[in-house]
Amino acid sequence: MDISPPVLKNRQLIQAYGDNGFRIADRRYDHPVIVMPDRTIPWTGGEIAAVTPDSLAPLRDAEPAVELLLIGCGRSIAHVPDDLRRALRDWGIVIDAMDTGAACRTYNVLLTEERRVAAALVPIA
Repeated sequence: MDISPPVLKNRQLIQAYGDNGFRIADRRYDHPVIVMPDRTIPWTGGEIAAVTPDSLAPLRDAEPAVELLLIGCGRSIAHVPDDLRRALRDWGIVIDAMDTGAACRTYNVLLTEERRVAAALVPIA
């Protein structure tokens, strides 16, 4: 019995993570990425302390607007700096940091619910 959740065509479902990359919508990425429901783009992210509003600028003007950003920090959770949290709140985006695996799984659930979610993901080995 297939229990895969239904996903609209052309949505960026995260199919796998690990091995220093991701498989998203049948494409392999070997670097950090920002995943939105309609596209996946390279990201200059790394350690959460180095993430800036500029590195997340594609989210500011996304259509439809992103309401929730999940940050996949690698193997463990990291604290989101207050200035980054405030900058994204000014854009109307709530940010939540978690390990990369949890961010991938949570993104997929919210995607199937048609939520306006994005994920900025750091690969793990």
